[in-house]
Amino acid sequence: MIKNVYDEHNIEVLEGLEPVRLRPGMYIGPTDSKGLHHLVYEIVDNAVDEALAGHCSEIRVCILPGDVIRVADNGRGIPVGIHPTKGIPAVEVVFTVLHAGGKFGGENSGYKVSGGLHGVGASVVNALSEYLHVQIHTGGNLHEMRFERGETVNDLAMTGKTDIQGSIITFKPDDTIFEETIYDYKILSKRLQEIAFLTKGLKIVLRDERGGEHIEQVFQYDGGLRQFVEYINEDKEAVHDKIFYVEQDRGNIAVEIALQYNDGFMENTYTFANNIHTIEGGTHLVGFRAALTKSINDYGRKFNILKDNDPNLAGEDVREGLACVISVKLTEPKFESQTKIKLTNTEVRSVVESTMNEFFTYFLEENPGIGKIVIEKSQMAQRARDAAKKARELVRRKNVLDGGRLPGKLADCSEKDPAKSEIYIVEGNSAGGSAKGARNPKTQAVLPLRGKILNVEKSRLDKILMNEEIKNLITAFGTGIHEDFDINKLRYHKIILMTDADVDGSHITTLLLTFLFRFMPQLITGGFIYIAQPPLFKIEKGKEVHYIYPGEARQGHELDDFFAKVGREGVKAIQRYKGLGEMNADQLWDTTMDPEKRILKKVELSDALEADTIFTQLMGEKVEPRKKFIYENYANVVNLDV
Repeated sequence: MIKNVYDEHNIEVLEGLEPVRLRPGMYIGPTDSKGLHHLVYEIVDNAVDEALAGHCSEIRVCILPGDVIRVADNGRGIPVGIHPTKGIPAVEVVFTVLHAGGKFGGENSGYKVSGGLHGVGASVVNALSEYLHVQIHTGGNLHEMRFERGETVNDLAMTGKTDIQGSIITFKPDDTIFEETIYDYKILSKRLQEIAFLTKGLKIVLRDERGGEHIEQVFQYDGGLRQFVEYINEDKEAVHDKIFYVEQDRGNIAVEIALQYNDGFMENTYTFANNIHTIEGGTHLVGFRAALTKSINDYGRKFNILKDNDPNLAGEDVREGLACVISVKLTEPKFESQTKIKLTNTEVRSVVESTMNEFFTYFLEENPGIGKIVIEKSQMAQRARDAAKKARELVRRKNVLDGGRLPGKLADCSEKDPAKSEIYIVEGNSAGGSAKGARNPKTQAVLPLRGKILNVEKSRLDKILMNEEIKNLITAFGTGIHEDFDINKLRYHKIILMTDADVDGSHITTLLLTFLFRFMPQLITGGFIYIAQPPLFKIEKGKEVHYIYPGEARQGHELDDFFAKVGREGVKAIQRYKGLGEMNADQLWDTTMDPEKRILKKVELSDALEADTIFTQLMGEKVEPRKKFIYENYANVVNLDV
């Protein structure tokens, strides 16, 4: 009998950057496209830290052929002297030792504020790169050094003279680590633009040298957050021209806020700490919201816009149609987790709250016309909220009287464990009938919708909650919305949108996604939303049956491309599926609902600002943004002048 022995020989010590290569997910998250682009952000963040310290005015990011990245800045240059304790050049320490950098010494460090991964950024990028080459222009000399997969292969050497200052880092991601190594220009562009908004005056150039025609964009915003808010409201109708802006440095915390109201119904507030997007907010958001609500109510009472018998405006009332960016910079930021999506420094709340209270009150008093507009808009939101509350209470009472009954059209599954349960949202009774006949009743539920649901982008909450189809969705999911939302009450861990493979089906999917993004974004960020991929064609060829799915070939040329591969000989029949209702239950199961065979697309939210912009363009009131979107994205597919 062999015994398992656990002693000192079982303890493995990983040296240098070995832990990063062994478990990259602990340092950069997933090794998919998100992790790939994160490498660029880490190097750029180091250059931005130089800008925040007042030593860098320009950063150039270039995607070279072969998806090699080059980041150049005109900062001070990474130190090249011998490190006092490590005995090797400081630049080598930066790129080969975890938790090494100029950002740990507080007031005595090289930086007052910094983002990035707090000293692991440069070394992690090095560890996960096939090669990394660094050039440092400092003191009139050019120094160079090269690494491969985290190991030093060329020691630091002075290779010439220079009349410029700064660092140039060139790296190629390791394709043995990353699932994909092709950079998406648009993803980089959005993040770099965001950084430029947040770092007033900093010039960031993005250039793509892959392919024949090079692309270049320059991002530089001397207006900083003011221009950021203008960008957020670009496709919306602002209800006042003047943007509120405050910038205050209070001890070790710098606060910068800009806001402007639009005529929409959604709040768009984005928070940042040391240029890191804190997606879930934190203490800076809490302080801001408390001050916004208090200052508006105090102003309304002081100038008798809110009468004695009028109730106070609630936080959600004063935030309807708000476009706002909150940026704080501090020496020692604390985050809820390594992903840095929520700021937890308690002292930040009081600093943001007092700054906002003081300066927003001045702003309202100096601009009484804007103050009146904001309060009247908030009062309209308050009345709509009261109506929505009554609608919710009506639904709750109805559910109690009905014994908590689920929607009548819902064919529920017998499985009670949400992790093993899924629900298909389908359009129409015909498709619903086919899906109910095809499903596995143990784990798969089906909810048919009656045509197209309400476009929530153009509606207030009270109207939305009166819509029967939306009420059915909310009830079926079980989570509630807004302050009632509770992810722990979610009844299905896979919510699958299954619509026809045509224009109407795509529109219904878009309407559903708009509703989910605006009122249940946690379902998207939690990874619970999927889109089914029903086939476009069924082809009987000889004794074989082939199904053609969207995305498998050029749009509009699916049949041509299929026959170009397999030929036309022996084709007995071609069926174009115009709708799910045309499919037999066994066909729908085989092609779209069988977990072993189906194709599902998971809906992810990688950029909330970009998603907000697209939903506003496509689903909002204004026509011009939609026309602009069509011209920019589809002009090469169709002739729009016909």
